[in-house]
Amino acid sequence: MQKREFLLVAVLYLFLGVAYFIALVVDTEWNNHHWTVLINHSLKALLTVPVWFLFFKLLKNQPLWKKGILHLVTLALFTFIWAQCYYALCEYFGLFYLKANRQIWDYYLTALFYIIQFGLFHTYDYYATVRSKDLIIAQQRQLTLQSELTALKAQLNPHFLYNVFNTINASIPAKAEHTRNMIAKLSDLFRYQLKASREEYVTIKEELGFVTKYLDLEKERFGQRLNFLVAVKEELLPYLMPPLIMQPLVENAVKHGISPLITGGSITISIQKDGDQVLFEIRDNGVGIDPELKDEVFTKGVGLSNTHQRLERMYSTGLEIADNDPSGLVVRFSIPSNHATQ
Repeated sequence: MQKREFLLVAVLYLFLGVAYFIALVVDTEWNNHHWTVLINHSLKALLTVPVWFLFFKLLKNQPLWKKGILHLVTLALFTFIWAQCYYALCEYFGLFYLKANRQIWDYYLTALFYIIQFGLFHTYDYYATVRSKDLIIAQQRQLTLQSELTALKAQLNPHFLYNVFNTINASIPAKAEHTRNMIAKLSDLFRYQLKASREEYVTIKEELGFVTKYLDLEKERFGQRLNFLVAVKEELLPYLMPPLIMQPLVENAVKHGISPLITGGSITISIQKDGDQVLFEIRDNGVGIDPELKDEVFTKGVGLSNTHQRLERMYSTGLEIADNDPSGLVVRFSIPSNHATQ
């Protein structure tokens, strides 16, 4: 038993001891019963220890109905042994105790004491067991969630790296300095992805840095056909967010929105705070999406579907998709702003 549990038992004994003392004072009109009460409840405490050990250690995993039957036996033994020891000690020390027919009250109160005490013990044990099981279930769910999120994040990497390597391969015939710069940016992306695989949260500044480098590399492939703008207030940059959330959304805008257009297009990333939420928006002026396919957007393709699942599992709210005006697509999501900031 823990210190708090010992304290609760001590409070119970103190309360019942005081109540018994008051009853004796009222009954005998004599207030010198403290030794009687002390012996009374000390004996009960000593007898409680082996009974508690029997039910909550040796027979802990036994069905409650079996314990209930056994309690009938231990209740009788507890009361009988207590009475014999109590009366003998009171006689030895010359203390007051109930005699003759009045001793029935001692038996009655001791049996009632046993029932109240072990009733509370079993109630507390049931509460502690349920609470422990709930904690274990919660921990298991958290571990499962973390595993799912890690798996979902891992699925994003190969597709993204495949596109980046294509970009670098296409640039090899160009000037060597230019290629080295691109490789340096790719190295930074690898470094960030390694960090993202180990940490649950990163700052908005770090995530934007990753996305910006990704767009820089894509711009090397598309040239003037791709432009992008990032709009975020300085005070939001230290806020925390899950890693690798924005990149698949931006990649989707490049691949499915801008790439099919001969003239290309632009992507705008905006982040703002609204009450207790941080709102993220990725807007492109590409080809958009067929209205009939909007319901399937989260079931086809790795990037959007995985990101949507991650947000739903973490915050119970996923991505929102809307048409951009005059063309293209707008993808929005929000996360709580009550995450700690760095």
